[in-house]
Amino acid sequence: MPDERLARALRARIRRKILKEIMKDEKLSVHEIAERLGISEYNASRHLKLLYDLGILDYEVKHPEKYYFIKLRSLKDLFEVYERVVEELRRMG
Repeated sequence: MPDERLARALRARIRRKILKEIMKDEKLSVHEIAERLGISEYNASRHLKLLYDLGILDYEVKHPEKYYFIKLRSLKDLFEVYERVVEELRRMG
């Protein structure tokens, strides 16, 4: 089910960080993501593939790199609500 796959994909902190980085610049290469987050390009590629396969990301090729971008416009709204909920939980507890 798409909702379960989305929840599983976004559960991983590193994937949320990847998505936030892409949202900042609109398009990023595997190399740029790996460098910004201090992870290997292999690791970044694995997470990007999962997000791509789920339909959250798409990419364009500008030889020799793939540049990933957010395919779902509503993802930014989801992240904003998520951050508000996290902040509210922090204040409560």
